[in-house]
Amino acid sequence: MARSSETDGVVHRRLASPWDDALALFGFAGAWAPKRVSIGAGWGAWDGERLCGALLGERAGGVIMLHGPVVVAPAGAPSEAAMDIAGRLVTDALAQVEADGIDTVYTRPQGLDRIWVRSGFIPIPEVELPRGLKGRPGVGLFGWRGGTALWSSAARNAPRSRKVAAR
Repeated sequence: MARSSETDGVVHRRLASPWDDALALFGFAGAWAPKRVSIGAGWGAWDGERLCGALLGERAGGVIMLHGPVVVAPAGAPSEAAMDIAGRLVTDALAQVEADGIDTVYTRPQGLDRIWVRSGFIPIPEVELPRGLKGRPGVGLFGWRGGTALWSSAARNAPRSRKVAAR
């Protein structure tokens, strides 16, 4: 059963396939979205019957890359409403991925650094992005690790430099 909650007239709940409303919102905003078949999860915000915010997740093995959030603030809402909706979508997504056992989340910041940093994301080098998620448009890469996971290239069997003692 999908969890739903309401704040300031906006209802937040998980999205489900076929993702039509979310993809239409991404298209309206001119934002890049993953192919429909690559989307593994989604979170939405509704103002009445209208989807006003969406965040999509593309899974590759045990990690996920979030795309968005894309928000069109409800009519007459205060200027911060869009940021509040976007922040809530990210919070909902992180709660769900942790419940699903995913401990690594990636995203392109898209000028929403404030939301990502407040949610515990940090800037990371492109090389950290798994092969299945490489090639997505955007500049910059943020990552989040839940639970006891730590950022370490060595954890992914990256080559380590070894100093050889001179004889």
